Amino acid sequence: MSKTSIDLTRHALSGPTMGTRWSALFHAPAGFDPAPIRQALQDAVNEVDAQMSTWKPDSDLMRLNAAPVGMPVPLPPRLMTVLGLGLAVGRATDGAFDITMGDAVRAWGYGPEGATPDAIRAALAQPRIPAWEALTLDPAAGTARKHAPVSVDLNGIAKGYGTDRLADVLSVHGIAAALVGIDGEMRAMGLRPDGEAWTIAVEAPDRDRRAPHSILALQDAAVATSGDYRHWVRVGSGTLSHTMDPHRGAPLAQSPASVTVIAPTCAEADALATALMVLGEERGLAQARALNLDALFLLRTADGIRTAATGPLFDRALQSGDR
Repeated sequence: MSKTSIDLTRHALSGPTMGTRWSALFHAPAGFDPAPIRQALQDAVNEVDAQMSTWKPDSDLMRLNAAPVGMPVPLPPRLMTVLGLGLAVGRATDGAFDITMGDAVRAWGYGPEGATPDAIRAALAQPRIPAWEALTLDPAAGTARKHAPVSVDLNGIAKGYGTDRLADVLSVHGIAAALVGIDGEMRAMGLRPDGEAWTIAVEAPDRDRRAPHSILALQDAAVATSGDYRHWVRVGSGTLSHTMDPHRGAPLAQSPASVTVIAPTCAEADALATALMVLGEERGLAQARALNLDALFLLRTADGIRTAATGPLFDRALQSGDR
C-alpha cells in the first residue's frame, strides 16, 4: 500500500432521503472536516425529493400533476432534466419505461394511498398513450405541458438522479474518488486509494435475506437494479412486483427476478433497469445489446436462479466464479 493511501482517512457519510438512506464513501487527508460536505450532500438529495416526490403534496412534480391539461407549468431546471431523460429513455425503449404511470402506481397501492378495486379498474381501463405524446417539455421556457390527463411518477429514475447529485456535490468539493448511492443505486467515481476499482455487490433476488449474487468492479460508472423482491404488494395468496407494465396499467404479470444495468450515470442506469425488467429476458437482452449496455438478468427457475447477461463487465463477474 502506498504512503499516500496510508495518510488518507476513510469517511463514510449517510443520511435519510426518499424513504431510505443515501451514502457516500471517500478518503481525504488527515484533519479533513466532513461536516460541510455531509450537509451539502443532504441538501442535494433534499432538493431532489422536494422537486420529484409523489409523497409530498407540495412537490414541484405534484404541482405539474395537479395542473390542467394544456397549461404550461414552470418547473425547476433539475426536474426538467429528469423529465427529459425519462421521456428519452421511454422513446429509446419503445415505451417500456413510462413516467406517466402515476395513476396506475397509486391504484395498485404503491403510493401514499392504499390499493382499491375501483382505482385498479380505472387504471386498467385507462387508454395508454406514449409518455412523449402525453407530456411535452419546453426547455427554453422551462415549462412542461400535459396533453392528456396523466399523472407523472419518477420513482423509476429519481433515486438514480439523486445518486448523481451526490457525485456532483463531491466533485464540486474537490473529491474525485468516491462511491455514492441511494438504496442500492450506486455510482463509482475514480479509483480507491489503493488504485483498485470500487467493488459493488449485485444482490441476490431473495425477499427473506440480503446476500450477494455477484461482485462488480466499477470505475467512473453507475449501476442500478430493478427487481421483484424488495418492493411489492400482496394480492390474495400471491404477490405483485412494484414494476408496472405500461401497456396494461398493472404490475408485471411475469418478469425477471431482477435486472441490473451499468451506465455512465445512475439516472440512466435506474431508468434502463426498469425498462429491461418490463421487456423481459429475450427482448430486454436485445434492447441492451442495441444500446450497448452491460446488463445482467436474474431469472427464477424450478432449479433456482438462472443468469443471462450481455456486456464485458458482467461477463467478467460471472466468469470469476460468482453464481
